[in-house]
Amino acid sequence: MIDASGSSARLPRGVDSRAAVVVARQDSVATTAQLQAWGASRSLVARRVASGEWQRLFRGVVVLHSGPVTWRQRARAALLCAGRHAALSHESAAFVHGITQRPGAGIAVSIPRSRSVQEQHGLVVHRRMQMPFAGGALRAVGVEPTLLDLVDEIESVDDVVGLVCDAVRHRVVPGRVLMHAAERSRLRHRSLHVDLLGEPGRGIESPLEHRYVRDVERRHGLPTASAQVSEVIEGRWIRADRVHVGLGVRIELDGQLAHPFGRTDDDTWRDNAVVIARGDVTLRYRWRHVVVDPCTTAAQVAAALSSRGWQGHPTPCSEACEIGKTSSYQTGRGLPATCRP
Repeated sequence: MIDASGSSARLPRGVDSRAAVVVARQDSVATTAQLQAWGASRSLVARRVASGEWQRLFRGVVVLHSGPVTWRQRARAALLCAGRHAALSHESAAFVHGITQRPGAGIAVSIPRSRSVQEQHGLVVHRRMQMPFAGGALRAVGVEPTLLDLVDEIESVDDVVGLVCDAVRHRVVPGRVLMHAAERSRLRHRSLHVDLLGEPGRGIESPLEHRYVRDVERRHGLPTASAQVSEVIEGRWIRADRVHVGLGVRIELDGQLAHPFGRTDDDTWRDNAVVIARGDVTLRYRWRHVVVDPCTTAAQVAAALSSRGWQGHPTPCSEACEIGKTSSYQTGRGLPATCRP
């Protein structure tokens, strides 16, 4: 019998013939109670663990070989240890669903509040008033509740945005997340969920884009740009972060989280191509422009839009806002030459 690690599960002679089937289904992991029911004495289990032939993963749970222990086997052991109605949750469920690439330091499980399971090294237990849907060969809480569980433990807004955007890229359905969020009486960052996953957040794919839309565009009364616009220019597909359609102004956001490698040769080619083919101007901003100085950035975007025919007026976000001054917005200071009247 071979598990995912390639190690053979070593069952004692004379045990119940059905044991091999169950052990295979359980990734070569079994509880001492199961082993005793199959005919192995408690002393035999203790001897095999002491000799290293078997390995104890959690109290009352062993893996039936001496080789490397896989994460899946530890997760299976955690479920067996936690018992009836237990399911992987939080970081562990996120790893199972592919939302995150690392499983976390321990194995996280959720159980109904009516039950009690003692935490031990490597096992994190969450007791819940209401257990969400869970299933799968390695029983785990569903993907949408898992995303909400993770967000509920995060302090930083930027970290929340990054996680949610990654989840959506992994085909998590925004509407289903919002539905599950509405069912929770208490949820951290609830308004941010609606902002990101509802209509206002459509097209936001990174923390930097979220901050740009919130702090530059909305707070200064700028027109809403179309997000993630794809089109063919000179025979090549290109995509812009945000485009003010009809005004010929494009916004590209270059940040460690938005675009890990910064500006590339393709970015430069794209900027040149849209100028030649469409006469569009591209304004590029990094974290410093959006986070540290959003008012000056908004003033520059407003000047670009005004120079291209926008008849509206930006609004200052505060008394000290750059938009309220006469410099950048009215004169177009700092704009590319192609953007000025």
